[in-house]
Amino acid sequence: MKPWDPLHGDRTSRGTACHSECLLPSLTGDITQKGYEKKRSKLIGAYLPQPPTANGAAVVRCRLQHSEGAPGRALHSGNIGVCDIRDAAVRERAASTAGNRPLFYFRFGVDQALPPERRAPVTPASSTRYHRRRSSGSRDERYRSDVHTEAVQAALAKHKERKMAVPMPSKRRSLVVQTSMDAYTPPDTSSGSEDEGSVQGDSQGTPTSSQGSINMEHWISQAIHGSTTSTTSSSSTQSGGSGAAHRLADVMAQTHIENHSAPPDVTTYTSEHPIQVERPQGSTTSRTAPKYGNAELMETGDGVPVSSRVSAKIQQLVNTLKRPKRPPLREFFVDDFEELLEVQQPDPNQPKPEGAQMLAMRGEQLGVVTNWPPSLEAALQRWGTISPKAPCLTTMDTNGKPLYILTYGKLWTRSMKVAYNILHKLGTKQEPMVRPGDRVALVFPNNDPAASMVAFYGCLLAEVVPVPIEVPLTRKDAGSQQIGFLLGSCGVTVALTSDACHKGLPKSPTGEIPQFKGWPKLLWFVTESKHLSKPPRDWFPHIKDANNDTAYIEYKTCKDGSVLGVTVTRIALLTHCQALTQACGYTEAETIVNVLDFKKDVGLWHGILTVRATGKGLRQEVICPCASSPEALTVAIRRPTDDSNQPPGRGVLSMHGLTYGVIRVDSEEKLSVLTVQDVGLVMPGAIMCSVKPDGIPQLCRTDEIGELCVCAIATGTSYYGLSGMTKNTFEVFPVTSSGAPVSEYPFVRTGLLGFIGPGGLVFVVGKMDGLMVVSGRRHNADDIVATALAVEPMKFVYRGRIAVFSVTVLHDERIVIVAEQRPDSTEEDSFQWMSRVLQAIDSIHQVGVYCLALVPANTLPKTPLGGIHLSETKQLFLEGSLHPCNVLMCPHTCVTNLPKPRQKQPEIGPASVMVGNLVSGKRIAQASGRDLGQIEDNDQARKFLFLSEVLQWRAQTTPDHVLYTLLNCRGTIASSLTCVQLHKRAEKIAVMLMERGHLQDGDHVALVYPPGIDLIAAFYGCLYAGCVPITVRPPHPQNIATTLPTVKMIVEVSRSACLMTTQLICKLLRSREAAAAVDVRAWPPILDTDDLPKKRPAQIYKPSNPDTLAYLDFSVSTTGMLAGVKMSHAATSAFCRSIKLQCELYPSREVAICLDPYCGLGFVLWCLCSVYSGHQSILIPPSELETNPALWLLAVSQYKVRDTFCSYSVMELCTKGLGSQTESLKARGLDLSRVRTCVVVAEERPRIALTQSFSKLFKDLGLHPRAVSTSFGCRVNLAICLQGTSGPDPTTVYVDMRALRHDRVRLVERGSPHSLPLMESGKILPGVRIIIANPETKGPLGDSHLGEIWVHSAHNASGYFTIYGDESLQSDHFSSRLSFGDTQTVWARTGYLGFLRRTELTDANGERHDALYVVGALDEAMELRGMRYHPIDIETSVIRAHKSVTECAVFTWTNLLVVVVELDGSEQEALDLVPLVTNVVLEEHYLVVGVVVVVDIGVIPINSRGEKQRMHLRDGFLADQLDPIYVAYNM
Repeated sequence: MKPWDPLHGDRTSRGTACHSECLLPSLTGDITQKGYEKKRSKLIGAYLPQPPTANGAAVVRCRLQHSEGAPGRALHSGNIGVCDIRDAAVRERAASTAGNRPLFYFRFGVDQALPPERRAPVTPASSTRYHRRRSSGSRDERYRSDVHTEAVQAALAKHKERKMAVPMPSKRRSLVVQTSMDAYTPPDTSSGSEDEGSVQGDSQGTPTSSQGSINMEHWISQAIHGSTTSTTSSSSTQSGGSGAAHRLADVMAQTHIENHSAPPDVTTYTSEHPIQVERPQGSTTSRTAPKYGNAELMETGDGVPVSSRVSAKIQQLVNTLKRPKRPPLREFFVDDFEELLEVQQPDPNQPKPEGAQMLAMRGEQLGVVTNWPPSLEAALQRWGTISPKAPCLTTMDTNGKPLYILTYGKLWTRSMKVAYNILHKLGTKQEPMVRPGDRVALVFPNNDPAASMVAFYGCLLAEVVPVPIEVPLTRKDAGSQQIGFLLGSCGVTVALTSDACHKGLPKSPTGEIPQFKGWPKLLWFVTESKHLSKPPRDWFPHIKDANNDTAYIEYKTCKDGSVLGVTVTRIALLTHCQALTQACGYTEAETIVNVLDFKKDVGLWHGILTVRATGKGLRQEVICPCASSPEALTVAIRRPTDDSNQPPGRGVLSMHGLTYGVIRVDSEEKLSVLTVQDVGLVMPGAIMCSVKPDGIPQLCRTDEIGELCVCAIATGTSYYGLSGMTKNTFEVFPVTSSGAPVSEYPFVRTGLLGFIGPGGLVFVVGKMDGLMVVSGRRHNADDIVATALAVEPMKFVYRGRIAVFSVTVLHDERIVIVAEQRPDSTEEDSFQWMSRVLQAIDSIHQVGVYCLALVPANTLPKTPLGGIHLSETKQLFLEGSLHPCNVLMCPHTCVTNLPKPRQKQPEIGPASVMVGNLVSGKRIAQASGRDLGQIEDNDQARKFLFLSEVLQWRAQTTPDHVLYTLLNCRGTIASSLTCVQLHKRAEKIAVMLMERGHLQDGDHVALVYPPGIDLIAAFYGCLYAGCVPITVRPPHPQNIATTLPTVKMIVEVSRSACLMTTQLICKLLRSREAAAAVDVRAWPPILDTDDLPKKRPAQIYKPSNPDTLAYLDFSVSTTGMLAGVKMSHAATSAFCRSIKLQCELYPSREVAICLDPYCGLGFVLWCLCSVYSGHQSILIPPSELETNPALWLLAVSQYKVRDTFCSYSVMELCTKGLGSQTESLKARGLDLSRVRTCVVVAEERPRIALTQSFSKLFKDLGLHPRAVSTSFGCRVNLAICLQGTSGPDPTTVYVDMRALRHDRVRLVERGSPHSLPLMESGKILPGVRIIIANPETKGPLGDSHLGEIWVHSAHNASGYFTIYGDESLQSDHFSSRLSFGDTQTVWARTGYLGFLRRTELTDANGERHDALYVVGALDEAMELRGMRYHPIDIETSVIRAHKSVTECAVFTWTNLLVVVVELDGSEQEALDLVPLVTNVVLEEHYLVVGVVVVVDIGVIPINSRGEKQRMHLRDGFLADQLDPIYVAYNM
């Protein structure tokens, strides 16, 4: 609905109704009037003959509303209309021109046409001002209010002393929107002077827009006091026609144009005190290539050397966040871990309404006129026959020239013709398409009101119900789908349209009009006379008196974007016209000017329906605002007065009071006040009251803001087809405080917030739709927009293109501002503007903004009339498809309802251990696998103490039995080893070690081999020679720089006396690339095993004692620590026996292994188990799956394998790589039905989502869902659990994630909020005992309590192998004892948190089964706000937040949570992720994210087991090595 202002029609008549309403209402509503009169008189005094009276000078914006939520009906093609009294005389021209929307004139019942010159006299004043507006090139003046700007500047000045040290986000260069090259200065040139707050040094400085060209001081005084340069609408001349005023206008036009080219930066208040965003040296707005080598290093708290850039920004962020915030709200806990979020405690000082209960306000009696037509059609018939030549409607073009005049006669005859054709020419005689009472759509463009008017009256005459809607421009118009739903629910099958509009609709290649998204199938019917057949002479429309049938349906867009149809009955329509005519004093032969949308609301009611009209010369008192809403039609209208001395009602209200719904008149000196003007009196024949916005409709007090409700005949009657909503809106019975109803008749809720002031004047302060309730206080979106736009002359964002809405995060509404950025503003400027907007809103509204986003120009979804489609914008924001180019999130400042940080509870002491094995009333959490000693089996290998002896025995007894088969990437056998082949090969290697390597027994040998047979032979060769082998992953030929140093480190730390490898790797280790990465001269002797000696050793070494060292197992933990553990011969044999028993391995079995053979269980399965148990191992190197993802599963199928082992990386590769190929694999004969156990080897919490999706995906190929399980091992014991063959299936439990943070286990139902599924990590291996202990006190814990998993077993490692010999760590991890209870047993600490739970299932030996659930590593866990968080939980939430996030890793730095996400999508989506990541972590984990880093796929480092190396990532981030796409620092 466009605000419309009367043009100067007949200058002698009395007054006019200017229905000016604002959709995002008066965003300009002056928040303060501070000192306005004074300045105004000073400014204009010189030009005016006599100083105006105080009253006449009060220039105020009216705050007028429509509750129509579509933010589209606006002046210009922007989206916000404001009635500005100062500019009224100009607006109608400027506005309609800017929006290319013609003006309409309506005249009714006049016999002769007015002479053309009386139609639109343009006074010189308005024309000059009109030209000035156009020439300034600015279409954004609507929101302007200098007084408000001044208030904002004053608020910002308060922040002048404390500099805002907000770290700027880092952006990859490709993301920076480089629109104009001159906006960027080349690097290393300092831009501007130090004073202007530009960054000097090597940073990519951008010049501020005031490059010293204009004296700042002078400019600001002009901008604020003179209010000339910054705005046009402040030129508050009265359009009385005095020449001086025109001169003034011209002077101002000049000033405006002169400065428009480079408006100075008002935010640097004065040159002496610049506001400057402090940025560390070298922080660039666009990312340059990362500097690895010369990054300036500095030590931080953790002693991690970091580069100055990232860490300095983080330091800056930490400093900013240390500032005192608003007082935190009171918090409490229940049940000591059930964190309850803050329940808002009412502020004891908040204002409360104190007035008496209001009385319902009655409008004047609706006058009875004797010759009043009995219905609208009758009126049309009367004027059409009595004065057919009288002009009824004149359409103007953009220059004010009349395009078209529709007379009453034409309107009458054409409407009849339309009515006849609708009823008789659609469908067949027997089956007409449209019958009386059916709904038809009216689709007419804005520039053709005449055709629309004819069609509307045609429908009324045919007794069908018109539904006027917007012209759909494309098939995907924002919001047009919702309009389609409305048409569908109204059962519309016919759309009336004009010829021109029909031609302009999108067409398919065959010329058909396509079905719009969400629309029903429509027949398009053109209503131009030339296309219609003439009604027969004897046909005449049936004209009845107005009754309760529906006359028309008007659409209304709700806050959430849904479209409702408001039905208006014929009697309501007629009564409304009567009431408007009476209120506005319309008489025959008057002219009315409409620049509103004639399809709905005020434009429809005055322009098309009140079949009589008016027009005046413009004096100030003729501006008559009105308030209306689709449900209640016109709510109130200010009557035209003849008394020019009587000022309109005006209130200066405290903004703070309004947020509590209380009216407090405030002084105009305050910064945060809202000035409102009345919208007139209650309509004739209506009763009005205001009720509390929520809950039962109880009458408000006199000083309370409520929702206005109206009781009258002239209102809508229902939402079409929605009885429930209709009841809540159209059938409201307001009650007094005692509960008595105010009236027996129902009231209609208008959707407007306001109050009835003195003298029965109605004041509107906002709309229900624009309301945002933030921690109990109500803020109006429009006021926030006004403040944001008052921060600067519009250098950075487009004035009309701004959206404010709230999103619910963590049980409260959070304010989001989205604006379109001008293409010529630089990154730095925009960021400064954003930080200032935050300050201004904080000062004036005392509310924090959660997110401020700038999007590229012209990218926000539009309504059909060019405004911003608010609900669609919100939807895009929430689903992450808004694609902003700048984002600033402020969760630290505005989220005040986080639960209280936890204080640690005192632990249970020894006194609470009760009789036997109970701890505080619970069974002690301990469990064990089967006892190795008591199992009777025919295990021949048991009689040997050493693996080397087992191999010799097998080579003698079953020489040709195949132990190992290695597959290549095509799935064919690359090589295999029988028992005797392995034995002979090992002998040769032993000779080589002794003769060429000159090694003694006990020397350490590094084996650097690719996964395969050579590695196994080399391992046994070392055992035969009495050496201690260490398996090392070879360097990656494509990535020597990063992989070779790790090899070197392991070789050095393990004190290897010699290095064995293949010829190929041998060359690689001595290559030029290797020399660049490490010192190649420092390698120990390198032996190439491709060239072996031909002889056997004199004797095979036999260790003297089973407790001597068999091999060293080195691996890098997820926290980035390299740790080697010692495995003795006894432990190695016990390990192999334990696995043999658990998996029932015999020589006749085949096992497929797709694991890395370098450490942990992977190495044991690859190299040791086959020799011990005699089964055949089919070896599949995981690297081969990169070229052939189906390799592993095809091998399992082809060899009919029952047991297979893999890693998470392999499983993920299969799930992602083979997802779409299951059908073709089935066709190739892939069958997994024989698989009994498929074990994922891991050292972490089972990844339940991955194992489930793997099971689901391959179920069709015969994989039994129960076959897939996981194992668990760690450094102190390489395998604690393994599913095995017998025993119950792995169980899954659901625990409360919030309890887990407090180190407690609380079992919940599946699907309950905050539930986390945990899968059992497999069965405890034979010979293994487990207990759960408190990691701090070392006391035993009860069943289902979270604690550290301690393990006692024959195959525990015997200690760390380190050169440093850190004894304390050694004894603590490998030989700990409980502090009470069983204090004798020696345990090894795994460093993992978990819990044991006794289940109802029974084990193989008939006992009740104890399930072990691993929760996560203690080293990885993050202590935040006194609670323990596991990174995987936060990462899982983040990955779910947006489809483009493929991987995520989190870590903490200086107590800030840093979230790194890998983006699989265009770089434009990077900034969409920032709000989504922040929301989800807040919502699900009650944590505020400090930094969001968006990187490319593959940046997060992962080890061979598929685990994330979060500490490596952290070091890379702090050293600036990630080359991120975007880094956001949340405030």
